[in-house]
Amino acid sequence: MADTHGAFSSTYAQARARFLGAAAEAGLTAESHAHPLPGREGEALAMDVVRDGPADARRLLLLSSACHGVEGHCGSGVQVAMLRDAAWRARAHEAGVAVLYIHALNPHGFSHTRRATHENVDLNRNFHDFSQPLPANDAYREIAALLVPDAWPPGPDNERAVAAFIAERGEAAWQSAITRGQHEFPDGLFFGGTEPTWSNRTLRQVLRAHGAQAAHIAWIDLHTGLGPSGHGERIYAGRDDADAIGRARSWWGGNGATPVTSIYDGSSTSAFLTGLMWTSVYDECPAASVTGIALEYGTVPILEVVQALRAAHWLRLHPEAPEAQAEAIRRQVLAAFYTDTPEWQARIVEQAREALFQAVEGLAGRR
Repeated sequence: MADTHGAFSSTYAQARARFLGAAAEAGLTAESHAHPLPGREGEALAMDVVRDGPADARRLLLLSSACHGVEGHCGSGVQVAMLRDAAWRARAHEAGVAVLYIHALNPHGFSHTRRATHENVDLNRNFHDFSQPLPANDAYREIAALLVPDAWPPGPDNERAVAAFIAERGEAAWQSAITRGQHEFPDGLFFGGTEPTWSNRTLRQVLRAHGAQAAHIAWIDLHTGLGPSGHGERIYAGRDDADAIGRARSWWGGNGATPVTSIYDGSSTSAFLTGLMWTSVYDECPAASVTGIALEYGTVPILEVVQALRAAHWLRLHPEAPEAQAEAIRRQVLAAFYTDTPEWQARIVEQAREALFQAVEGLAGRR
């Protein structure tokens, strides 16, 4: 079993140091893509990439963290634990699978305890062809004024309006309206941007550099914030293609024990989304077959998650807020996306480890 002791971190700086340390202990070299801005503590930020396996490997497995900054507390812990796991590394080597660890896709959000990038963009809504018309989210437009009020916490009128929306249309409609992605309100939630972000451009560079030789690519992207606490939902991440979905379900479904859900058939806790990050691998590695999942770990109920995100966006617009209030909001956001207990962490790593072994077997053609 993977060792979780000292794998998880309370800050981005600590997480980065542990990731780079684990790579060095494994005899692996890190390539660092420096972010243009400093972290909350003035520390240097970067998207760090470690490859375990030959440069010309035909089978490549990506394991990425912190697409949504603050969710990196979980994802980084998994990556550190797996770099320290000798049995896991030996199995990947045996199968001829190179493993690419992409640490902190969104280092700025990770450091600043935010889900969005420094551009206030949800990275997993930012992968569009920006030369074409962007998708509209009429449902978000309807509630945009409610989501980030002038004062925080929201006043009684705001709370009544939110409660009325949920009572009339349901919790799922509230979640979908907010989370689907929107391109109309730059200061709003789940803003997909109007051009590629730094993280978008940097990830594409990494994929081109490391995926060019691969004929088969698997991708496990680590997320938190949806579902029951500690449960890792395996959400298919790829094109709406029956063969690819079937392949993902045969690799990761565990004969029904660990079902692979999908936003395409409504089986996932996630709403239908646009501008998703996994589309980049088709663009940058067009010769490879692709099989992917988002491993989505539950923390707290969805309404608490949304409330924390509303608070974070309010704080960004109100830097003059008292430090005590700002710190309380940061703690609220962290708790919405990371459960700092040994039990939760052990469950996280156990499920990720299982999915990684399954991906290697799939890539090796044994499933």
